[in-house]
Amino acid sequence: MASAETAAEHERILREIESTDTNCIGPTLRSVYDGQEHGLFMEKLEGRIRNHDREIEKMCNHHFQGFVDSITELLKVRGEAQKLKVKFVHLQLLTTMDELKQCRLQQRNIATTIDKLTHCLPGVAPTALYYPALCTLEQLEHTCLPKAGGYRFCAIMAENIPVLRTHIRDVSMSDLKDFLESIRKHSDKIGETAMKQVGRRLRKEAGSGTEVDRSGGSPLSEQDSGILDVEDEEDDEVPGAQDLVDFSPVYRCLHIYTVLGARDTFENYYRKQRRKQARLVLQPHSNMHETLEGYRRYFNQIVGFFVVEDHILHTTQGLVNRAYVEELWELALSKTIAALRTHSSYCTDPDLILDLKNLIVLFADTLLGYGFPVNQLFDMLLEMRDQYGEILLKKWNQSFRQIIDQDNYSPIPVATEEEYRRITGQFPFQDPELEKMSFPKKLPFSEFVPKVYSQLKEFIYACLKYSEDLHLSSTEIDDMIRKSTNLLLTRTLSNCLQYAIKKKNVGLAELVQIIVNTTHLEASCHYLEEFISNITSVPPDTVNATKLYGTSTFKDARHSAEEEIYTNLNLKIDQFLQLADYDWMATQGGGQASDYLIDLIAFLCSTFAVFTHLPGKVAQTACMSACKHLSTSLLQLLLEADVRQVSMGALQQFNVDVKECERFARAGPVPGFQGDTLLLAFIDLRQLLDLFTQWDWSTYLADYGRPTCKYLRVNPHVALALLEKMKDTSRKNNMFAQFRKNERDKQKLIDTVVKQLRNLIATHQS
Repeated sequence: MASAETAAEHERILREIESTDTNCIGPTLRSVYDGQEHGLFMEKLEGRIRNHDREIEKMCNHHFQGFVDSITELLKVRGEAQKLKVKFVHLQLLTTMDELKQCRLQQRNIATTIDKLTHCLPGVAPTALYYPALCTLEQLEHTCLPKAGGYRFCAIMAENIPVLRTHIRDVSMSDLKDFLESIRKHSDKIGETAMKQVGRRLRKEAGSGTEVDRSGGSPLSEQDSGILDVEDEEDDEVPGAQDLVDFSPVYRCLHIYTVLGARDTFENYYRKQRRKQARLVLQPHSNMHETLEGYRRYFNQIVGFFVVEDHILHTTQGLVNRAYVEELWELALSKTIAALRTHSSYCTDPDLILDLKNLIVLFADTLLGYGFPVNQLFDMLLEMRDQYGEILLKKWNQSFRQIIDQDNYSPIPVATEEEYRRITGQFPFQDPELEKMSFPKKLPFSEFVPKVYSQLKEFIYACLKYSEDLHLSSTEIDDMIRKSTNLLLTRTLSNCLQYAIKKKNVGLAELVQIIVNTTHLEASCHYLEEFISNITSVPPDTVNATKLYGTSTFKDARHSAEEEIYTNLNLKIDQFLQLADYDWMATQGGGQASDYLIDLIAFLCSTFAVFTHLPGKVAQTACMSACKHLSTSLLQLLLEADVRQVSMGALQQFNVDVKECERFARAGPVPGFQGDTLLLAFIDLRQLLDLFTQWDWSTYLADYGRPTCKYLRVNPHVALALLEKMKDTSRKNNMFAQFRKNERDKQKLIDTVVKQLRNLIATHQS
């Protein structure tokens, strides 16, 4: 019985477990553990679980195929769903794009409408604001009030209508005055904006390689003309003038005065005020010439003024006309050119002149774009070109002087191939023989040559910079550069070379180097011709092309240096001769040349050794000139008035010195002389001394005047003067000469020769 009850109880518990919610299963499980033989319950629970598992398995087996079929159907549905999704997204995208298209079309239409309405605002705005009031007053005065009858309020309203009209007119005029004051203050900004626009357009066209249109055929007024309500920003886009200026006060006031029948009054007032402002704008500041910004502000104000007037001209009907604007422009042009001529004349900086020229070109191009004639501005720029050239010449004069003062007047030593190429890259020098020589070696010229040549090229570049954008042809630019370069060569550089030749303490070595330098610079002139042709694209052999005068410049400088060499040599010879100390009363001559003469000959030998770098004819001329001067100076020394007496012994010593000079001449200190050509410099002295030392007067007197005369070079006047000195010497040095027969005979002989010489001179003079 207990077992059956237990089994029944277990069955009940199992049913409760199967049917009870899991949240309430706790009491049921507690009764299992509180009861007896819970092990039997667990066995029964296991059996029940197995039964349920079998039922589940049967059910799964029964429904498995349906499950597989369902999965297969789902897989098919997934593919179709994916296709449907793609089609839906595509359809949604098309719908969105169509909506976006419609939206953008609406936006473009709105923008176009706004733009068109903006252009219509000058006419619409006054109507929208003041015109209804004027129409209402008109309707009240002529329609409503007459109908209303003779009431008092009607009379009061009729009395106030003119007052209201006057008030509307005064308000609009006040707005106009504010507008005029504002554009006067901001004309600088308006002009700056307009010039920026043109500058950027020109740079863009130049950068794209297109031809810049300077014809002025398309005014900028409609698209670029535009009071100042935006700040300047360094953006890619420069705001147009219409963005900076609110012109509605002008249009409104013009409309009001037109409706009131006082348009002429308004036009006259506007033009009068703008003429006053023009005179203020055209008045330059006293210190305008000191900086480029001073000129820039001046130009900006002028451009701003005419941008406003041009816009008014194109957007109003008759407020200003073309004749009025052209009259103002003629005034502005004459005032501007006069101011520029005055202020630019103070400028001494070529860079400032160049910047000013570029600014004037931009100024002219900007106004040309608005249809204003600017030829006079470009004519003035051509005038300024001469001033620019003069300033350049002064600057380059300082550069050349500095190069001269810093030069060491020595051939340039080069130790490496790189150094050699660097110098020959600065100056066009070619010498096959020198190139074959090993390093180190020396270039024949000093640093002066490549530096001067580089400065010449820099000057040409500076001239070219000014000629750009002046509407000049290549031929005109080429001609301008060549003429300026000729001035630099023939005036500035020539003067600097003369300064180098004539300056104090210049020695023979320096003069020799100057001759060498100018020779190489002269040879480089055709390279300068080619250089100019390359940068102007005008061949040097073009008909009527200006030629460079550099060749003559360097030739003249070289000739001056040569003359200076001859002069310096003569001065040195004179300095040595000042050391001569002859004993004119000596009884007999010495056996060797005087010390001063030995030193003089040594100096000449060392000097002519330096002349190896000179052209042959220069060295030969210098040597011949020195020998002639020495010969002449020695003769003058002999005939000096201070030398009252000359003994035969003194003449013998003098003869030894002359022989030393002749040995120097025979030695050939400078190559290139034929035979004894150099010896001819001393022929006058030689014949004179031979005549006296050999006392060969009979031959001289007998053959005088014949071409084959032995003493052809002896002048009878010179012979007489020297003989007179010897006569005086004979008398004073021999107190008892009258008691010695041989002395008396000698004195008689001298007297006889003197008498014959005087007769000879008298005969030939008659």
